[in-house]
Amino acid sequence: MNVQFKKGVLELCVLVLTASKDRYGYELVQSISEKFAIAEGTVYPLLRRLTLEGYFTTYLVESTEGPPRKYYKLSQQGQAYMDQLVSDWSTFSEGVNQIIEEGLNHVKK
Repeated sequence: MNVQFKKGVLELCVLVLTASKDRYGYELVQSISEKFAIAEGTVYPLLRRLTLEGYFTTYLVESTEGPPRKYYKLSQQGQAYMDQLVSDWSTFSEGVNQIIEEGLNHVKK
């Protein structure tokens, strides 16, 4: 998959996945990787930035499988930001899909 496509949508995916439940970094990597391949190292800088910008709060939970896990919880500000991104994505993807359909229909004629 095109790297630029993934970069542009990764932030949205992280926000949406944390809207349903608090998640830790590796869990986010696994969930996203089920849909498309990403490097684990791309998610952690994104999580740090979104936390610094106030979109997440964090807390630690002890783990039986190693060190404590840092969980990310979507803040109210993060919820509003995610809602805006989802709206923007919907408009954008609808427009792109229309252009693709029009272009492909024109080629088929």
